[in-house]
Amino acid sequence: MKSHTLSVLVENKAGVLSRVTGLFSRRGFNIESLAVGTCEEPGTSRITIVCFADDAKIEQVIKQLNKLIDVIKVSDITDIERVERELALIKVNAEPGSSRAEIMQIASIFRAQIIDVGTRSLVLMLTGDTEKIDAMEKLLRQYGVRELVRTGRIAVIRGAKTVKSSK
Repeated sequence: MKSHTLSVLVENKAGVLSRVTGLFSRRGFNIESLAVGTCEEPGTSRITIVCFADDAKIEQVIKQLNKLIDVIKVSDITDIERVERELALIKVNAEPGSSRAEIMQIASIFRAQIIDVGTRSLVLMLTGDTEKIDAMEKLLRQYGVRELVRTGRIAVIRGAKTVKSSK
């Protein structure tokens, strides 16, 4: 089994996300990451799905996704050169004094932004690949992570090639 990244172009209609994710759950797939939003084509949304499966099972899921009425195009971009990013908001304990300064230094090293300052906490915003976010989270655990929210990966193919409908 390996990690697969799928880019699914769908019509922007109610219930589409439920039908797409339902297909995965009915087949016993755990979705590791899911991100959805409108895209460059009016009336369409792009769903980026990351899951672990063998190639044969992913191929079967892609065929079944393509049969869904509101699905325009499904692309497995796993083996294509791409740019991936994720966004994380991390609220961490930050007592006034040395721990606050240390956290601010970690944020600087990772190029994270401090987007909220409380009397006993900081909220950091970080964008990057999954490994970068995992590394920063691990470093911040020693101070006490109070909340952590991650968007899930989004991806775009490098260069001139695109994942677009054939309209």
